[in-house]
Amino acid sequence: MSKTTGFFARLAASALSIALATTMLAGCGGQTSAPEADQSEQAESVVQQDIVVLFTNDVHCSIDGDIGYAGLAAYRDRMLERTDNVTLVDIGDATQGNVLGTISEGQVIIDIMNEVGYDLAVPGNHDFDYGMPRLGALISNAQADYLACNITYTGSGINQLSAIEPYKIIEYDNIKVAFIGIVTPLSTTSSSPAYFMENGEYVYDFAGENGGIDLFNCVQGYVDECREAGADYVVALAHLGDMEESAPMSSLDLIHNTEGIDVVLDAHAHNIIPCQIEENLVGDEVLLASTGAKLENIGQLTITAEGEMTVGLISGYPYKNSDVESFVERESSTYQSKLGEVVATSDTPLTISNESGIRLVRIRETAIGNFCADAFRAISGAQIALVNGGGIRDNLPSGDIIFADVIAVHPFGNTLCMVEATGQEIIDALEMASRFTEAEMSDGESAIGENGGFLQVSGLRYTIDTSIESSVVVDENGKFVEIAGERRVKNVRIESTSGAFEPIDPEAIYTVASHNFLIKEGGDGMTIFMDNKLLIDEAILDYQVLITYIVDYLQGDLSDKYSTTDNRITVHNGPMTSGH
Repeated sequence: MSKTTGFFARLAASALSIALATTMLAGCGGQTSAPEADQSEQAESVVQQDIVVLFTNDVHCSIDGDIGYAGLAAYRDRMLERTDNVTLVDIGDATQGNVLGTISEGQVIIDIMNEVGYDLAVPGNHDFDYGMPRLGALISNAQADYLACNITYTGSGINQLSAIEPYKIIEYDNIKVAFIGIVTPLSTTSSSPAYFMENGEYVYDFAGENGGIDLFNCVQGYVDECREAGADYVVALAHLGDMEESAPMSSLDLIHNTEGIDVVLDAHAHNIIPCQIEENLVGDEVLLASTGAKLENIGQLTITAEGEMTVGLISGYPYKNSDVESFVERESSTYQSKLGEVVATSDTPLTISNESGIRLVRIRETAIGNFCADAFRAISGAQIALVNGGGIRDNLPSGDIIFADVIAVHPFGNTLCMVEATGQEIIDALEMASRFTEAEMSDGESAIGENGGFLQVSGLRYTIDTSIESSVVVDENGKFVEIAGERRVKNVRIESTSGAFEPIDPEAIYTVASHNFLIKEGGDGMTIFMDNKLLIDEAILDYQVLITYIVDYLQGDLSDKYSTTDNRITVHNGPMTSGH
C-alpha cells in the first residue's frame, strides 16, 4: 500500500542537494546532522498539497535538550509556511524522566506541549507512573487528543482514561488519514501494578494475552473500521518498541501480523530508526520509523497528493521559536522553585553517616535505609525490598524536608523493578552484600567494612556473624559466583501477612523489589537476580518512589516510623546466645 519509489523522481525534479537527500533518506528515510542550508531546502521540498505528520517519542521531560521543544515548534512553523496540512503527534513517555516531571507530576510537560501545539498523543508506559487519576487529569488538561485502541476498563469505579479514543481520522483536502494509538501491553509490568488495579484485581487491560494474538486482533479490528469509514491511509502511533524484550508484541510483530497499516511510527525502545521497510501479513510494504529519545531528532512523515509516502528524521535543527523558548524558561523556573517546597517532616534527622563520618548505610542497618527499602516495598507491593547502601547518597534533615532533600537521597534516576526469587537466592544476596562487614566499624582513623553493595532491607530480618570469614566467591570483575564455605548470614526471617517474622524457605518463591541497577544490571556484583522473572520492569524513578511513599503512605510524617532502627539487621561477633 505504501508508495515510495516515486520519491526518487520527485527529488530529482525539485533539484535537492545530495546532503539533503541524506537528511531525509530518499524513498524511505534518513538521519544526519545537516547544515542550515539543507534544513531550509527540506522545508522548500514540501508543497501545499502535501500532508506532513511531525512526530516525537520518548522525550522523557527533555524540554530543552538537543532540538528541544522550541526547536520543534520552529520546525513546525516552517512546515506550516509550506502547507496547512501539518499534524504534530507524540507517541508516549513525554511526562516522566527527570525532576521537572516528578515535582509537577507531568503537568509542566503538558503545558509545554500545549504551547507547542500538539494535535495527537499516545500514553507511553511511563506516563502511567504518577497513577491513573493523575494521568486522567493530565489528559484532561492536554489540548492534544489522546489515542489508544487497546486499553479497556472492566472495573466498577471510575475509568480514569475514559477520554482516550482508539483512533482519529483527519481529513486533509479530501484525503482521510486514520491515526490509531497503541500502548505496549508491558505497561502493567513497567509501571506500578497497583495503578492498574481495583481491590487487588486488574481492571485496565491492554490486550496482552495469547502471545500477541489479542493485540493483533484488536488493532486489526480498528484498522478495518477506519478503512470502512473511508480512510485512505492508516498510520499506527505505536508505543511498542522493536526490541527483543517487547516480543511477541513489538512493532515488528504488529506489522507482520496485521494488514492495512501503511506506516508505524514507533516508540518505547529509544532506537533511532530513520525508516525501514517491513512486509505485513499479506506481503505489502509498511514503513517503520522512530526518533530515538529526548528530542534528539524530529520525525517527519510526508504524504503527497500523488500518494507517495516518505518518512525520515530531522536532526540538528538550529532555529528556535522564541515564544515557546520563553515559555519553557518560565515554566522551568516556576517548577524549579518547587524544589524548595516542604513535602515531609521528621523529629530526627535520617543520616547516612555517624558523627565520625563513617557511612553507616554501607555497614549497618540505618533509619534512612529502612525508609528507602520500605518505599520500594510499599510502591511495588513486593514481599521484601533490597536497596544498596551505596545508592543512598544524602541525609534527610530533622524538621521540614523539601523536594530537593528527597531527590538528593536517590539522585541516580534508577527505576523500580520487581522479580520473583527463591529463598535461597535471597539468602545468597544477603551473603554477598555482607561479605565485608566487620564487628567494629572503625579502627580509630578510618571505617572498616564499608561496602556500597551492603543491603538495606524491608520485610525481612537477619543476623551477620562476623566471626565467620566470608566464603563468597566472585569472578575477576567482582561478580557473584557462589558461596564456597560456611555462611555468616544467619537466621533469615521473612515478614508474613500477619506481621510475624518466619524462617525463610530456601525453596519458596518470593517477590523482591529493588531498582534496575541491582536487579537487571548486577550492580555491586549482585548478579543473582539478573535472569529472574521480572514482574515490574523499570517502572517509576527511584526518587519518585520515595516521594510517592512519603505523600501517599506516610502523609508527610516520617517521625513515628523512622526515628530509630528496628533490629532488621543484627551484626554479631560469634555465635548468638539464647534469647536473640
